[in-house]
Amino acid sequence: MAMKWQGLGTLLLALTAAVSPTPAAAQERAPERNAYFGETHIHTSWSVDAWLFGNRIAGPDQAYRYAQGQSIKHPMGYDIRIETPLDFMGVTDHAEYVGAAREANTPDSAFGKTPDGQGLILGNPDNSAEVERAFRFYAKMLTEQPTPAVREFSATVWKDNVRIADEVNRPGSFTAFCAYEYTTQNDSRNLHRNIFFRDCARVPQQPFSAVDSWHPEDLWKWMDAQRAAGNELLAISHNANLSDGWMYPTDVDSLGRPIDAAWAESRDRNERLVEIKQMKGQSETHPLLSPSDEFASYEVASYLLDAPPDTGRVDRIVGSYARQALKDGIAMRDTRGYNPYKLGMAGGSDSHNSASPYRQDNYFGGHAQQDGSVETRMAGHVFSGIDVRLFNPGGLTGVWAEANTRAAIWDAMYRKETFGVSGPHIKVRLFGGWDYAADAANRPDWVGIGYARGVPMGGDLPPAKSKAPTFMVWAVKDPTSGNLDRIQIVKGWTRNGQSFEKVFDVAWAGERKPDKWTSRVPPIQSTVDIDAGTYTNTVGAAELKAVWTDPTFDSALHAFYYARVLEIPTPRWTTIQAHQLGIAPPDGVPATVQERAWSSPIWYTPASEARKNAPPGLTVADLTQKGATALDDAALRALLVGKGVWMRNTVTGDSFKISFTDEGQALIIGLGENAALPSGFGDVARTGPQGLTVPYRLADGRVITTIAQDSFAMTIHRLGDTYYAARSNEFGYANYTLLSGAPAFMIPPGKGEAKGGTP
Repeated sequence: MAMKWQGLGTLLLALTAAVSPTPAAAQERAPERNAYFGETHIHTSWSVDAWLFGNRIAGPDQAYRYAQGQSIKHPMGYDIRIETPLDFMGVTDHAEYVGAAREANTPDSAFGKTPDGQGLILGNPDNSAEVERAFRFYAKMLTEQPTPAVREFSATVWKDNVRIADEVNRPGSFTAFCAYEYTTQNDSRNLHRNIFFRDCARVPQQPFSAVDSWHPEDLWKWMDAQRAAGNELLAISHNANLSDGWMYPTDVDSLGRPIDAAWAESRDRNERLVEIKQMKGQSETHPLLSPSDEFASYEVASYLLDAPPDTGRVDRIVGSYARQALKDGIAMRDTRGYNPYKLGMAGGSDSHNSASPYRQDNYFGGHAQQDGSVETRMAGHVFSGIDVRLFNPGGLTGVWAEANTRAAIWDAMYRKETFGVSGPHIKVRLFGGWDYAADAANRPDWVGIGYARGVPMGGDLPPAKSKAPTFMVWAVKDPTSGNLDRIQIVKGWTRNGQSFEKVFDVAWAGERKPDKWTSRVPPIQSTVDIDAGTYTNTVGAAELKAVWTDPTFDSALHAFYYARVLEIPTPRWTTIQAHQLGIAPPDGVPATVQERAWSSPIWYTPASEARKNAPPGLTVADLTQKGATALDDAALRALLVGKGVWMRNTVTGDSFKISFTDEGQALIIGLGENAALPSGFGDVARTGPQGLTVPYRLADGRVITTIAQDSFAMTIHRLGDTYYAARSNEFGYANYTLLSGAPAFMIPPGKGEAKGGTP
């Protein structure tokens, strides 16, 4: 059962402490690198919101104690600790008015006597109305420039943060980074970043914060200036899933300027990693973006689709998830020559308790008094519009580094030799090359082979030397958690402005056989006893590894690959705590979970000679040069409204039908596995004969369809007797031809294009 691992975890912790190397020995560099796990997103009582949530005692010093396995007090008074200590941490309190709430409520505080300080004072800290009033005052403060007194006070708090990090930093044993959170949230769109400095010797007197500018572009400019002064630093974006599509734009930046190569280079230079998982869900992908990914629904809570009630909008998912950004990035590289989204993987918690639970069986919430008791959590308490049962344990960042030091770990993060985990300390390693032998992963020197004959995760494949790249992947379980179910390789590729993805099972536990038609490995047996909130490790594997060659490789196309590792099913914290209270597990919340790890990607960029071999696509610019005419609203209405139109995707060769009703609804029906409109419809046309109905409208010579939260525009151009369609998110390509009325499978490729008049 799950509980049997608790004793083992305690024993392992004791043994680890007993045999910990001395700092001098531990600093010896390991050329093949070791895995280190750390927290890159944690808040203490110094963050204004954490203090108002009820975390009013524990500062950065307590957070560092907790990270090293020591017991501290939860804001509600009980003891909390983790079984497996962390190797590194950066306390990332909000830079905006850091420490202000704590200081304002300190008796005889000089800051508390200022107008800003008085607005944050709580007459009764336990009165929800008082807390809400202080929150509103704080929100108003964020729209104004701080007074000199506030800036001076914040600089003092930042200086204390740096001092504490230096005091607890023990090279070779535990690394404490100087770090903070840049918390920009214009119009409730989360564009937050955590900033990590390589060392603490030359950090600025005060961090750049959202009160200086809410535009990430200004943050990058400040970071460039810091770097020019010899102060290396990097940013980790987080909660892209709450950005309303603003985290990963493809057309204009936050200032409304067209995205160009300089913007892409600035972002890539400064933002090296993305937080793929934290308490408020995962930012890898969404089921609407990856409908063929059977594991895409992991920790995607319904509230993540909704902006705060007073904004009157529903958050967009395109531009809010890392996998789509990775796909858009290689499409931009192919069509425009630059890629702003070469993202490495990381994980964090975003806990506001000065400590975070990283395990389902040790969950104590992340927002102080708002979700600190089991009774409050399981009662379905709504906090900031969110049912707290939809939160989950925090993630962690894993790095492969030569030593447990600031420099070595930061360098690993910068080169993106990192992986994110959902909580358990799952180790994963990925190498890519052109000539790994089939048995390479089983050799004693396989890591050395990985580096010598290829690149690690976060790297770029060298020029092609064979017909397809080969990947060496390895994962080992957390000894205190569930066994492993499988390792998958997630591939993305692009052609003519469209992007595609496929998930491959490459290693798995047991004797399961892939399905003959889909190649999917069947689900592993679940050992979870939902009533008891336990499981057994009688299935799964402690270690998995494989050498895998891409069977779909095309040397002319840009691509990326990353590994995803899944544990066997285990009980979610809500199931465990329902058993503790003697109540039924809550409806609408998964009873089980499959913890996981994500490696950073490896990218393939075709050489110019290989790129020439790609079949040329047709662009809108090509059509214009040839004299094509774009249809206006009247012509579109005559062509489409009240009719059913067959279209062929000229990239995939598949076809689909769209019926446009007079009432503004479009019914999309696809034929074939790739019949969807990639990078826009989210492969919805793969739903088959039943199709999908979405609203549409005609405006400014465009057919605008809304799918989930996102709108896409299609223009139609007539050249001679043929109609061509171009979608707004396919980077200038006209990838569709309108066909005659016959079903697509009856029309040979290149035949039956719609002639003048109504198809």
